[in-house]
Amino acid sequence: MTDNPAEIVEEAGHAPARESRHWRRFAVVSLVVGLLFGVPWWTLVVAGGWPMPVTVAATLVFAAALVALPVLIFTGHGKHRDVPSAIGDVLLGMVWVVFVWSVLGNIARLPLIGLGVDEPLRSRLIAVAVIVVATVLLGWGHYEAMRIPRVRRVPVRIPRLGPGLDGLRVAIITDTHYGPINRSRWSAAVVERVNELDADIVCHVGDIADGTVEMRREQAAPLAKITAATRTYVTGNHEYFSEAQEWLDYLESIGWSSLHNRHVTVQRGGDTLVVAGIDDATAAGSGVSGHGQDLAAALDGAEDGAPILLLAHQPKQIRHAVAAGVDLQISGHTHGGQIWPFNYLVRLEQPVVQGLSTHGERTQLYTSRGTGYWGPPFRIFAPSEITLLTLSTA
Repeated sequence: MTDNPAEIVEEAGHAPARESRHWRRFAVVSLVVGLLFGVPWWTLVVAGGWPMPVTVAATLVFAAALVALPVLIFTGHGKHRDVPSAIGDVLLGMVWVVFVWSVLGNIARLPLIGLGVDEPLRSRLIAVAVIVVATVLLGWGHYEAMRIPRVRRVPVRIPRLGPGLDGLRVAIITDTHYGPINRSRWSAAVVERVNELDADIVCHVGDIADGTVEMRREQAAPLAKITAATRTYVTGNHEYFSEAQEWLDYLESIGWSSLHNRHVTVQRGGDTLVVAGIDDATAAGSGVSGHGQDLAAALDGAEDGAPILLLAHQPKQIRHAVAAGVDLQISGHTHGGQIWPFNYLVRLEQPVVQGLSTHGERTQLYTSRGTGYWGPPFRIFAPSEITLLTLSTA
């Protein structure tokens, strides 16, 4: 109840607006899901003119998958239940790959028409080709997602780096996304590989897990065995789906420096490197009290003239780094696209999808393809990585 009639009018006006937005979202999601399943169904089943029993059976499979996907996603991720989440993620990855190659298969109709291949042979050749290619890519993509990442070695020249810091080694892991599929052994093997690099600094650049500390503690626990003298962590957007502050506290408890809009320094040979970290770009809108990217706070008290290494989960946070004169920003978030051709969609939101790039007069950005995977356990044409940056003055 309220004593202000204006508030009653305002609330009454907001209700239809909220309902309208709800229906618009529902319509968009329905259209997307309809296309994801509809295009493959037409390409693989309808267009080929298969015998009726085959058409009916295949249609029932598509219909069951169409119903199952939103149910699994809602009852899984929506309710933090691992089994339906894992099944839903696999189904989502499968339908995306089959959709993409169904679209490409239909484009291939044109050269087949030019070659004089008639129906229904033309559609059947396309259907078989789509199934074979999708099956091979899904098998290979699952292997790529689940294997221990290869090490990507990248030299980075930082002119302001003091001679005492020349050759400093920075190892990067990011987007581990500990989740519904238990990857404790994978996590331990990643830590072993990182320790073999003998890095001076190890950074985790966010999206550590999908779930709470309590849910993912077993998978995250091997991070305590990282042996580098300096271990730093910043939040990603996924931490703000569940317990961002708790993850910051947990990393601190196992010996990491959680850079919640603050910095630490690394000194060697009389020279200093400022290692700063800021919250993810989504933090301010997450509703988590006291969170939100604040580079000014992160650099408060930093030594004047010292080179700055910034951890910021999303590449698009680079504009703040450029304005502050940061020398090198390290980011993740993009996964390199994870499942081709999603990298083109990522590029619509982020300035860089992967690799080393230059922004402004001084600032460089390294964007990792990520160490783990999100959601569908597949990586197709976007391999995971553990990155080793070697900093030099020349």
